[in-house]
Amino acid sequence: MKYDFDEVIDRHGTFSMKWDCPSFHVMLGLTERFDADTIPIHTADMDFRCAKPIQDAVMRVAEHNIYGYTGAFPSDYGMTYFDAVTGWFKRRHNWEIKPQEIIYINGTVEAIRQCIYAFTEPGDGVLINRPIYTPFTGTILGTGREVVNSPLINNDGYYEIDFADFERKAAQERTKLFLLCNPHNPTGRIWSDEDLLRMAEICRRHNVVIAADEIHGDLIRRGNVFHPIATVAGPEGIVSLTALNKTFNIAGLQASNIVIQDEAVMERYRKGASFITPNPFTVAATVAAYNEGEEWLEQVIDYLDDNIDFVLDFLKTRMPKVRVRKPEGTYILWMDFRDYGLSAQEIHKRIYVDANVMLEGGPQFDPERGAGFERMCLCTRRSLLKEALERIAAQFPEP
Repeated sequence: MKYDFDEVIDRHGTFSMKWDCPSFHVMLGLTERFDADTIPIHTADMDFRCAKPIQDAVMRVAEHNIYGYTGAFPSDYGMTYFDAVTGWFKRRHNWEIKPQEIIYINGTVEAIRQCIYAFTEPGDGVLINRPIYTPFTGTILGTGREVVNSPLINNDGYYEIDFADFERKAAQERTKLFLLCNPHNPTGRIWSDEDLLRMAEICRRHNVVIAADEIHGDLIRRGNVFHPIATVAGPEGIVSLTALNKTFNIAGLQASNIVIQDEAVMERYRKGASFITPNPFTVAATVAAYNEGEEWLEQVIDYLDDNIDFVLDFLKTRMPKVRVRKPEGTYILWMDFRDYGLSAQEIHKRIYVDANVMLEGGPQFDPERGAGFERMCLCTRRSLLKEALERIAAQFPEP
C-alpha cells in the first residue's frame, strides 16, 4: 500500500514527549520557550503513522484484552519472535544470528546501562567519541563511571576517528568499555569496514568490550552501505545493540534487542545485567514490523531522502553560512552556525525563543566543542520542516 507521509497529524494531547511535555524540556535546560506554537524537530521521533501491519498486530493484542506477563525466549511457541528478528538481519544485512544470541531489552539507553553494569565497575572508564548522542554521557556518569572521550576529527563537517588518540584512550588501565555509535549520531557518518576493523583490533588488544549502538542501521541514505560491526570484525568482544524503535517509529513500545555471539561475553552480560521482559504489544509489533514492514520502510527512506535534500537546498540558498553535510545514515542533520560570528547563547535565542523552533544544542553532544552547533531531526512532514526553516531563516538575515 501507499503511505502518505505528508499527512498532517496532530499529536497534541497524546502524552507525546515530543509535543506534550513543555515543562520537561524546560526542566532539562533544552529551551526557555515551549508553547502551543513551538515546532519541535529536536528528537528522533517520526511524525508519521506506523506501517499498517504493525497497527493491525497491536489491535489484535488490544482486542484479546489480556495483558499479562509476556516473554521473549527461544521456545516452541516463542520462535515466532526470534524467527522475525533473525530473518530480518539475514535479509537486510546478511547477518546470521541464532535465537540464543538475542536478548530482549526495553530500549537502547537501557541496553547501554546494562552493558555498563555488566562490563565495568564504579570508577571505570567508558570510551566514547564526541560529539555523541547525549544519553551516552548521562548514562556513564549516572552509573558512577568515568567518561573517556576520544574526540572525532572535524574535517569541514566530515567526521573521522582519531585513531592515535583512540588507542591511547583504549589503552588506559581504567578503560573497560567502548560505546560505538554506527551510524553515528549526530554526525550521520557510517564507519567504513576499515574503521570498524581497526576499532575492534584496538579494543581487543586492550581488553575493552565494544557495545555497538547500531539502531539507525536500517535508516541508510540511498547510495550508502551499512555493515554491523559483528559482520565485519567477527563477534569476539562485541555486544550489538539493535532496535525497531527508530526504524519503524515505535519507540514508545520499547522494541529493542541485544545480540551477543561471543559466549564468554554473553556469560558476563547475563551475570551483570538485569532481567527485563517485554509487553505483549512490543512482541506483536516486532513480529509484524520485521515480517511485513519492509514496504513501509522503503517508502519512508525515500521520503526522508527527499526531506534531507529539501533542507540542504534551503540552507544553501537561504542560509549559506550554515555548514552541514548530507548524512550517510540516520535522518539527522548536524549544523554548524559558527560562521555567523554569534555567541552560542545568541544562536540559541534566535532559534529557540525568537523563531520558537525546538532543536537540540551542540553542547548537549559535546560540552567542550559543541558550542555553535545544532541538531535537527528531519522525520516529519515536509510542510512543517519548511515552516520551521522559514522561521529560523528570518532570524538570520543575509546581508
